[in-house]
Amino acid sequence: MSRVRQRRGSGSAARCRRVLALVGVVLGLAGCASIPEHTPPQPVAKDGPKTPTSVAAAEPDKNLDPLNLVRNFVQAAANPADDFAEAKPYLTKQARADWDTNSSVTILDNTFRTVYSTGPDEPVDGGRTRTVLLQGKNVGRLDSDYAFVPQFGDVEVPITVERQDDDQWRIVKPPAGVYLTLTGFSTGYKPVRLYFFDPERSVLVPDLRYVIGSPAPGVPGRVIDLLLDGPADGLHSALASALGPNTTTNTQVTESTDGALVVDLKQTGDLTPQTRDQIVAQIVRSLENVTSSRIRVEVDREALFPEHPDWRASDLKSYEPSAAVDVEQHGLVVANGQVRSLKDGAQVNGPAGSGQYAVRGATQSPDGSLLAVVAGTERGPRLRVGKMDQPLAEVNLTATTDITRPTWRPVNSSNNPSNELWAVADGNNVVQVVNNANDGSWVAKPINASELTQYGLISDLRLSRDGTRVAAVVGGKLVVGAVQRNQDSSVTIRQAKKLQSDALSSVLSVDWLSQETVVVGTASSSVPVARVSVDGFQMERYNTSNLTVPVRSITAASGHSVIAVDGRGLWTATEIGEVWRQNPVNPGPNSVVSYPG
Repeated sequence: MSRVRQRRGSGSAARCRRVLALVGVVLGLAGCASIPEHTPPQPVAKDGPKTPTSVAAAEPDKNLDPLNLVRNFVQAAANPADDFAEAKPYLTKQARADWDTNSSVTILDNTFRTVYSTGPDEPVDGGRTRTVLLQGKNVGRLDSDYAFVPQFGDVEVPITVERQDDDQWRIVKPPAGVYLTLTGFSTGYKPVRLYFFDPERSVLVPDLRYVIGSPAPGVPGRVIDLLLDGPADGLHSALASALGPNTTTNTQVTESTDGALVVDLKQTGDLTPQTRDQIVAQIVRSLENVTSSRIRVEVDREALFPEHPDWRASDLKSYEPSAAVDVEQHGLVVANGQVRSLKDGAQVNGPAGSGQYAVRGATQSPDGSLLAVVAGTERGPRLRVGKMDQPLAEVNLTATTDITRPTWRPVNSSNNPSNELWAVADGNNVVQVVNNANDGSWVAKPINASELTQYGLISDLRLSRDGTRVAAVVGGKLVVGAVQRNQDSSVTIRQAKKLQSDALSSVLSVDWLSQETVVVGTASSSVPVARVSVDGFQMERYNTSNLTVPVRSITAASGHSVIAVDGRGLWTATEIGEVWRQNPVNPGPNSVVSYPG
């Protein structure tokens, strides 16, 4: 059982601790010069600290009709501080006690409506009780681990209101959970990146979350609380943490008298030097975007590294993916059955470049030394692998219609050669192709990708360059999942989710721009190329100038320009708003491009 499951399943204590921290109970850092460096934990009520300066939430405007009452209630839910205190005046006293704000947070499109129910028991006018229907488009939900989960479709929620003795309408039956708008969510919650490790603990991987943003000085404490709870549900099988399952904090995250932000852990068991490095890396990287202070990491009130008590991100050992594409690796383009370099358009050496294999798609290994191609044969497409400039061995993978362009598992050490790649045969047979150390052959093994294929046939698939996620085009939709590597060496795709399904309905190609962002090419004239966050919350459209649809092939990598292929050739852009310019290497329309990896 994973550490996250142990912590979350251990009882109400862990859940209460998480809720208390995330509702904004961390004491403000303003005026912290008088706070001692070490303070004992303080019990705090669920609704946050009560101080003489607390201001009661304003009452609703007088004489609101039921429709506007519910509309204003939804808008007030944009502030989650003090357990949604600003929204509660719209409810009766009993309804405030009944409203379960911890069960779920549903995010609606900004164009939501409130209308009266037309059921047989609803009076056309008059009456002391009415049912208002909250209607809108579902954008997603905030999960219990504060990760965004995309959702789609229409929402209709009945909300009962009643006229009170003072002739004012109030909600007597609120919805289950919280409903707010996309704008309200962006206002009330702050996006943060938690950092965990890949299974080998060699690469830090971002895990996107959304914490309550007010009061702002409490954000670091909320981040640490989530970090201790482990990876999000959608990633718990793919990531690891150096922070043990029983790790807690001795005190709240506070600012010391000399201006450092103190994270004092309570840790059981011995800590190796490597584990200490990793703990500091996780904490400092997770806090770097929410505070400008130095981070002081302690265990039981003693500095984790006495000779180096305070840390900034620049002090850390690098845990960046070693498989990130080097600027010297220019990538490949396949056209007319030949593999060419994206550097100058020259054919690569060997049979792959000469056209002997009638290549349909090709990708280099992360270090550029190996090549995997999809070759056309009379028997159907076949996968071949080998050194860049030499004959390539055929893999034991049969296909009738198609094999996707290969994608390589990253290498976590520069001293190790690439030894695994993935491909998809006939849209539903996902395989890992591994190198046999005994004879150097490449052997295909099945991957359990049922969570991907439930959405349709797979036409493109790319491993992230940290190896922990997969992005795929499935049934014309963008789907992202976690890579779970099992103890028996088998691999399973978990928590596969469609991203931006309404906006991206005709996706043709995908690649990883960074650890937390993918780029897609589509058949849509309004969104030919888009950049999407790995959780699906954000989508940004690239400039449409010069592009024609469909954009059948796309490739991207951190530090490299995005290259898109349409019916006229290869186009390049670096920024979202940049006009696409023709790539100097342009072997013709409908080519297939790829950076290494």
